[in-house]
Amino acid sequence: MRSGFVTLIGRPNAGKSTLLNKILGTKVSIVSNKPQTTRTRIMGAFTVPDRDTQIVFVDTPGIHKPVTALGERLNKTAGSALNDVDVAVLVLDATAPFGRGDKFIAEKLPPGFVVVVTKADRATREQIVAQLQATAQLDASEWFPVSGKSGQGVDAFVDHLVANMPEGPRYFPDDMVTDVPEAFHVAELVREQLLRRFGDELPYSIATRVTEWDWPRIRCEILVERDSQKGMVIGKGGLILKEVGIAVRRQLPEGAFLDLHVGVERDWQRRDEALDRLLDPTYDLG
Repeated sequence: MRSGFVTLIGRPNAGKSTLLNKILGTKVSIVSNKPQTTRTRIMGAFTVPDRDTQIVFVDTPGIHKPVTALGERLNKTAGSALNDVDVAVLVLDATAPFGRGDKFIAEKLPPGFVVVVTKADRATREQIVAQLQATAQLDASEWFPVSGKSGQGVDAFVDHLVANMPEGPRYFPDDMVTDVPEAFHVAELVREQLLRRFGDELPYSIATRVTEWDWPRIRCEILVERDSQKGMVIGKGGLILKEVGIAVRRQLPEGAFLDLHVGVERDWQRRDEALDRLLDPTYDLG
């Protein structure tokens, strides 16, 4: 048996979660065009039975210059995912120039890491070549242009990883894809839909968590930081909540009843106690 851990790391909105979902063939990590969509470490298991190989991918928050306790927590979560990793993967957006932030991350990676240039379906050939040239002097072992949406280049990237996994145990059963608890995943699906409906500022003030699970009834709490934000999330006549509920239920088993409530948790991004509670995927519903 061959197995290992592969950490996807990079700047916010580089395409890490989209790539992971494409590799696994199912949605384990929410995606949006907003930076810092991923707030916790998410594992996804890719098992190749006929080659006795299992790769455990680790999706991480984008590394950025933090301005709140939340930002500091996200950077710490991403950095800790490099501990005892078998392969580190630097994920770069092909449509964004290689900058100081990318170089800062690359310098923290162990020698022999892999460079993945994402969004190859949207980038021009010149943009992809520019990224490959800009990273040619890094202490990396391989470079792969890929698209997490179309799948372009993904098979070659995964085949490389499979061929280079060390001997190791089976960490996940064959029928298990992720370690994310179902309740946490539903809360993330709610947050994903809210991210898609608002501009640049409000999404960072939104947190979600499932507070009751009595199937088929699921109660999910949406938290904002100020009273003025509450009405924005609810929408006129409750329209936003209604749209979010419909979109999330489409992704749940038939018969699910999603009960959405909006509350205020003042300045939760800046309070360690609130972050401990709101970013913990294993919280107790009871």
